[in-house]
Amino acid sequence: MTNFKSSATARRKNTLSGKDMHIGIVVSEWNETITKALLKGALNTLKKNGVPEKNIMVKTVPGSFELPLGAQMIEEKFHPDAVICLGCVIKGETTHYDYICASVADGIMQLNLKYTKPFVFAVLTCNNNQQAMDRAGGIMGNKGEEAALTAIAMVALKRELAQTKS
Repeated sequence: MTNFKSSATARRKNTLSGKDMHIGIVVSEWNETITKALLKGALNTLKKNGVPEKNIMVKTVPGSFELPLGAQMIEEKFHPDAVICLGCVIKGETTHYDYICASVADGIMQLNLKYTKPFVFAVLTCNNNQQAMDRAGGIMGNKGEEAALTAIAMVALKRELAQTKS
């Protein structure tokens, strides 16, 4: 299968600087093998793009459903420039998957709007474990890396717009 990583993501990888950014990361403990790989990708990418290790805060929550609240807690206590939300929901035999995915996506979107700050949705919503592994460092890349690049890009955009006169 082809890796469909966008050219914009590839360009960002070489041009973004996060040297003076503070980034929060909230990561689900559920599907831990997958979420640890996403976290590793995010951390490596943040550091490669100049975010000092001391400016990165990582906190865990039990599952993906708790990601929005965990992200809000990080925001309200530490006020980072962005919060990356890492999780993995794998479809089972019941509709539980649908409720969790919709709730988490909506919760993270609401945080973006409430705080006018990037809360990056990096929650894998997969049909099976193989699809999750493919997106956590496998043939589809690492969505944690992409989330880190998105966080840096959105903080840079916010800063740029703050300096632009209306």
